[in-house]
Amino acid sequence: MRWWRTLGLWKALGLAGVLGVAATGAVIVRAERRRRAYTPEEIRQRLHERVGGTPPREK
Repeated sequence: MRWWRTLGLWKALGLAGVLGVAATGAVIVRAERRRRAYTPEEIRQRLHERVGGTPPREK
């Protein structure tokens, strides 16, 4: 009967691994969506601000 406990442990570890991969994928997708939400002009403006080419924009 001891092998049942071992089998349950491996199932739990496998499930935790799958959930970890799914959570990581969700974080990556969210970051990608946020990155793509900017227009090319907004990205250009932010890059210029970052390198000091223009004064910071006002919101």
